[in-house]
Amino acid sequence: MQKTIFSKIEQISSFDFGGVLSRSIDLFKKVWIEGFVHLLLIFLVNIPAIIVFYVAMIGIFGFNHLISGGDFDTLGANEFDFAMLPAMVGGFLLVALVAAVMQTFSIAIMAHFFKVCKNADMGTNEDTGGYFVFLNGGNFTKVLMLSFAVIGITLLAMLLCYLPVFYVMVPMSLILVIFAFNPDLSVKELIDIAFKMGNKIWLPTFGMLILAGIMSQLGSIACGIGVLFTIMFSKIPLYYIYKETIGFDETHQDTTEDF
Repeated sequence: MQKTIFSKIEQISSFDFGGVLSRSIDLFKKVWIEGFVHLLLIFLVNIPAIIVFYVAMIGIFGFNHLISGGDFDTLGANEFDFAMLPAMVGGFLLVALVAAVMQTFSIAIMAHFFKVCKNADMGTNEDTGGYFVFLNGGNFTKVLMLSFAVIGITLLAMLLCYLPVFYVMVPMSLILVIFAFNPDLSVKELIDIAFKMGNKIWLPTFGMLILAGIMSQLGSIACGIGVLFTIMFSKIPLYYIYKETIGFDETHQDTTEDF
């Protein structure tokens, strides 16, 4: 399957920018409620990560307080104490693990949203299998590895003076929709396809992501809370980019129960 997708990518020149944007707006009118529900689910699964982050930070500073002799006046004034290192490393690893787990659920929810988009776009009523269908059948580990890969690639790009972040932004966005419709591919195959496709259509995809991101914030005009209903618009163009470039082969697409 990877070779088939690669051959399709080789034939890509670009995509209809205006057409993708126009169809995305039309599709958003059909799926905005589902988009809101998916966004709420993503918020809910990320709450534990936020709690663990603050608990870890409190633990680290509390440990620093103990090794400083319990004097709060010296808590912020002390130079770095190597005795803090184990607590800092442990806290970082804990936060990273929890973040990856929460990212795993977020990826699964977003993949399901793309299936909802396909149903609405094509006027079908296929069973999407529930919001966490991509984690069924013991596939949590695979999606977790994908989550670690996405986080690792993004962090590496950030460490390289931030400029590479703009480059990896495209393939890391495309990997979500590629995974949604090719869940049987391995993590390595997904990454390879995402970068190959990203390299091929980087500029128009980057422009679309920026424009869609700006448009998704228009809901903030409605007393701020309206952005919760519009922010998922930023993901819809990815569906049409995938549809116009790789497209759907019903003989192997949407095999979430087997991957």
